[in-house]
Amino acid sequence: MAELTDFMKLDMRIGEIISVEYNHEALKPAYKLQIDFGEEIGVKNSSAQLCENYKEDELLGQKVISVVNFPAKRVAGFKSEVLVLAAVTRDKGTVLLKPDFDVEIGSKVL
Repeated sequence: MAELTDFMKLDMRIGEIISVEYNHEALKPAYKLQIDFGEEIGVKNSSAQLCENYKEDELLGQKVISVVNFPAKRVAGFKSEVLVLAAVTRDKGTVLLKPDFDVEIGSKVL
């Protein structure tokens, strides 16, 4: 069972997607994202399997919630530095978790 202290170790932030490119090397359809988290964290890369519900141009400018303190991982030849949070559903596929309001990039998620 996870404890609250385990959850508090995660650094989750609001970022804005500034670049989207289809990853042709991925086994499952995925995008290579560049996400701006503001001055403190900067721009980070993420590999995200969002192709079934989102087109590249629809993702540009979207605010997303990401875990920014996991170690970087190579995914299909791409360095993924943050984990973009999404719900994986039976009938709707993978759906981004994002703020209801326009919040400042870099804001902490608690």
